[in-house]
Amino acid sequence: MFTHFTPAQHAVHYPADRRLYIGLRKEVWYIICLTVVIFFGAAWLQYLIQGLPADPSAKLLNNSKGSSGFPWWVVLCHWVNFFFLILLIRSGLSVLADHPRLYWNNSCRPGTEWLRFTPVNVPPGKLWTAKEDARYLSPMIGLPGYKHTVGVARHWHFISVPFFLLNGVVFIILLFLTDHWQRIVPVSWSIIPDAWSVFVYYATFNMPIEPNGYFHYNALQQLSYFAIVFLFAPLAMLSGMAMSPAIENRFHWLPKLFINRQGARSVHFLVMLGYLAFTLVHVFMVAATGLKRNMNHITLGTDDAADPMGMYFGGAILMFVIAFCFFAHWVSWRKPRFLQRLAAFINGNLWLHSINKLKPKSYFEKKDITPYFWSNGKIPESKVWNALAEGDFKDYKLKIGGLVEHQVELSLEDLKALAKEQNITMHHCIQGWSGIAEWGGIPIRKLVDLVKPHDSVQTVVFYSYGEGLYGGVYYDTHTLDNCLKPASILAWEMNYAPLPVQYGAPLRLRIENQLGYKLVKWIERIEFVESHTTVGKGYGGKNEDDEYFDLIANS
Repeated sequence: MFTHFTPAQHAVHYPADRRLYIGLRKEVWYIICLTVVIFFGAAWLQYLIQGLPADPSAKLLNNSKGSSGFPWWVVLCHWVNFFFLILLIRSGLSVLADHPRLYWNNSCRPGTEWLRFTPVNVPPGKLWTAKEDARYLSPMIGLPGYKHTVGVARHWHFISVPFFLLNGVVFIILLFLTDHWQRIVPVSWSIIPDAWSVFVYYATFNMPIEPNGYFHYNALQQLSYFAIVFLFAPLAMLSGMAMSPAIENRFHWLPKLFINRQGARSVHFLVMLGYLAFTLVHVFMVAATGLKRNMNHITLGTDDAADPMGMYFGGAILMFVIAFCFFAHWVSWRKPRFLQRLAAFINGNLWLHSINKLKPKSYFEKKDITPYFWSNGKIPESKVWNALAEGDFKDYKLKIGGLVEHQVELSLEDLKALAKEQNITMHHCIQGWSGIAEWGGIPIRKLVDLVKPHDSVQTVVFYSYGEGLYGGVYYDTHTLDNCLKPASILAWEMNYAPLPVQYGAPLRLRIENQLGYKLVKWIERIEFVESHTTVGKGYGGKNEDDEYFDLIANS
C-alpha cells in the first residue's frame, strides 16, 4: 500500500503478531442462534403448516399512491451517503482496533467483554497497558489501518461525520417538502404483518412478487429504509455523542440511554454492523431483481430495463469510491499534517465553539468507582524520576514557570498544604476504554492564582518524566480556560490512596472535558505560554506532534 515507515514507526505499526481474531462470548452466540431459530423457525413453521401467505406486494402493482421515480436529490443523497458511509466504517474499524474489546460495563475489565478482536488474553501478574493490547488492522479493511493509527483514523471519521449528517438532514427536509416521504414512512400498522409475509417468502427461499421499485417498495423494503433513515442514523449520532467526555460530563443522562458509556460504544458498533448488513443485502437484491433497471433508477432517475447507462454510471461511482480509498491511504501517510490541519479547521473549530464550552458537573459517587482501571503509557525510564520514586517522591519539586509573575517550586507537601479537591469522574481514553475513579489533588485554579500568569497567556504546558510512543519527552497543552473549569486538578491521590506509579505518580493531570491522552501523567513541570504553537512541533502535544492527534479532544 505504498507506505514508507521509519524504523520506529515500522516497529509500532507493523508488529510481528498480526493475527485476525473475532471472539464472541458464548452467551452472545446463544442469543444470536436463538434469534435466528425463532425468526426463521417461525417462518418455516408457518410455511409448512399453512403454506405461503398471500403476497402483500401484489396490491402494489397497479397502485400509484405517492410520488414515483427517484428525483435528482434522492439520487445525489443516496450516493453521497454511500461515499461517507464507506469512510465512516473503514475509519471506525481502525479506531476500534486500538482497543479491540466491546463491553456493557464502564469498568472494561478484561474478561467482561462481549466481543473482542484480539487473541491475546491479558497476562496475569504483569503490567499490561491498553497500548500493548491494541491490534494491527490491515489497511485493506481499515482507514488508515496498521496499529496505533487512531489519531489519523479519528480525523477521517470526524471529518466525514458532519457531511454525513448534513446529507441526511438535506434528505429528510426534501423528503417532507415533497410527497416522496410516502415511499419510506409507513402510514398503517398493516406494514408489520405485510413485512412478515414478505420475510416468510425470503426465509423459505421463495421470491415474492417484486413491485417495480420505481413506483413502490415492498413492505419489508419500506420498513428497512425507514429504519436506516429514522432509527440507525439517530442511534449512530446519539451513541457517538454519549462517548464524548465533554458531553458525558455535562449531560450524564445521555449514556444512560445505552445503559452506560461502554454501552454507547457497543451500540455504535452494532449500528455500523446494521449499516453494513443492510448494504450487502441491498446490493444483492439490486442485482437479483433487475440490475440494469435498478441502476437506472438510482443513477439516472429513469425506469428503463434495457439501457445499460445506469450500470456504467454506477460502476464509475464505485470506481471513484475505491480510488478515493487509495487516495485517503496516501494522504494518511504522505500528507498527515494536511489531514490534521483540515480536521482542526472543521472539527477543532466546531468543538471549540460548542462542546468545549460545557462545564463538567459532579455526578458519580463512591459506589460507582470501577473495580478495574486500565493503565497506559510508558512508565518513565528517567534516572531522575526513578530516584524520586525510590524515595517515595519526598524530594519531588513541581516547577511552575513561563510567562508568570511568580515562578515557584512546590513539593507534594507544599501542594497538599495549599488546597485539596476530590472528584469521582470517568476517564475517557481515545482508544475507547473507560474507568471511574476518585481523584484527589490541588485545583489548577489555585496554582493559577499563585503564579499569576501574564495577560497574554492562553496555553498551559504540562511536561512529563515519561516518553512518547516514538521516544522524546511527553507533554501536552491545554487552554487556560479549560484548566480553570470545574474538576480540573493535579491529582496525587487515586481512590483515596496515594497515586500509584502506573497511574502517574507523583502527579497526574485531570481535566474532565478532555480525552485521556491530554491528562498527562508523571508530571515534571508546568509552563504558561502564549500559544501551543511555540512548543514542540507546534501542534499542542507529543501525541499531536507524532501521532497527529486532536488538539481539542472533546469527542
